[in-house]
Amino acid sequence: LLRSSQPLTGPNRRRCREDEKLLGTILDEGERGFIIDTRSAQAAKQARMSGGGTEPKSSYPQWRRLHRALERGRPLQESFVRLVEACSDPSLSMDRWLGRLESSRWLSHVKAALSTACLAAQCLDREDSKVLVHGAEGTDTTLLVTALAQLILDPACRTLEGFQGLLEREWIEAGHPFHLRCARSASSHARGKQEAPLFLLFLDCVWQLSRQFPFSLEFGEQLLLTLFDNAYASAYGTFLCNNEKERSLCKVKESTHSLWAWLNQPEEKHKYLNPLYSHNPLVIWPSVEPQSIQLWQGLFLRWIRPSQHLDEAWAEIQRLVEGN
Repeated sequence: LLRSSQPLTGPNRRRCREDEKLLGTILDEGERGFIIDTRSAQAAKQARMSGGGTEPKSSYPQWRRLHRALERGRPLQESFVRLVEACSDPSLSMDRWLGRLESSRWLSHVKAALSTACLAAQCLDREDSKVLVHGAEGTDTTLLVTALAQLILDPACRTLEGFQGLLEREWIEAGHPFHLRCARSASSHARGKQEAPLFLLFLDCVWQLSRQFPFSLEFGEQLLLTLFDNAYASAYGTFLCNNEKERSLCKVKESTHSLWAWLNQPEEKHKYLNPLYSHNPLVIWPSVEPQSIQLWQGLFLRWIRPSQHLDEAWAEIQRLVEGN
């Protein structure tokens, strides 16, 4: 499973023979690979018209390109805002609530992300093919797909330690611009041009996996909520800046503490573990049917619905498991 930071062509639509040679060495003679482009075919065409590009088929004869459009900018941010506004309105009737939930299109974005990740995973697992994933810049939807595909395929990524490594590798070191994307919350009246809840969308998809496979992830919902909180406001340096270069220039590692070091302390770690976890060596294929995608109530309704009873139930589950 590979990811690219940009379409494999040079400026002004010139061929990039270095990339062609690189991809040519990945596949054996007669072997085929898949390029999953998270832009729509129309967006790729517009990029080509303006001097950007896409992979010319003739230059990559062993690769098949598949377009699976995923929103990454303003449309995704506005979807998030509409959902939060609907969840914060206690006066809604049933019909109006369902209408606003549907019009926010948030669950459609969740479904699209999981569907594209499943496509990448199927190409790898069932077709036994190499897969290259890319988008407009390679630091948003590309990371969303590659990280989810690894969770689906690799049981090591579904452990607490493995999941932290996945985030470090696929989001932080890969250059997701946390500072730009998570500058403000959805309730802020200000609107940054580059804000977009891509990381939240990833966490929501992970929650969907944890709900459909309650025994297969070593960590629970509390970890996902903590990661969401720390992406937007944190006393730790793990999600600071937009890339490794900025973190190096700001000496983040030298001047701040790591979120992972705090989470992995024994007195903290147990809060984030799933007491029902049982190692599952198999691939976990999530259902992406509309009936299977649910609103993440633990996040989106956390400020208007008390969680006392849910917390007590979770503590009781932990007590029973430990007692056995």
